[in-house]
Amino acid sequence: MSEPFVVNVADAPAVRFEGSGTYVPFEDPNHRFPDFGINIHMLSPGEPSAKYHAESVQEDFLLLAGECKAILNGEERTLRQWDFLHCPAGTEHVFVGAGTGPCWILMVGARKPDATTHYPVNDLAAKHGASAPEPTDNSRIAYSDWPAESEKTKLPWPPG
Repeated sequence: MSEPFVVNVADAPAVRFEGSGTYVPFEDPNHRFPDFGINIHMLSPGEPSAKYHAESVQEDFLLLAGECKAILNGEERTLRQWDFLHCPAGTEHVFVGAGTGPCWILMVGARKPDATTHYPVNDLAAKHGASAPEPTDNSRIAYSDWPAESEKTKLPWPPG
């Protein structure tokens, strides 16, 4: 069991992956929260948050600032500040930064020991560099064309 803690978003360690934004995971990778994952992900215009995927558990997203495109089950929707998106288990999705500046998305997802993730090929997501090269359940294959290196940083906070 971990200890309670408080961290300010501006002070929290963040991770930047070139081309897919910066995020604050709020948890130590060696001591993950058992019931859900939570992070704030910042995307610049044109940056995808991940590869287009569907998880076997629910996820929820709140756009804290800015604008992004959500590709949901093959269709594109624009999300703006304070839009909330609920993705039931099995919803195919990815986010792409849009508008004139960065966006900040609060991301929360359930965790179960038997949870799975599928990465389908999707033409709309591919236009944003966010589709797996082939359908797979293996994240290494899905992300094989993305840089694996990351840099430690801080999230610019609060949003401008």
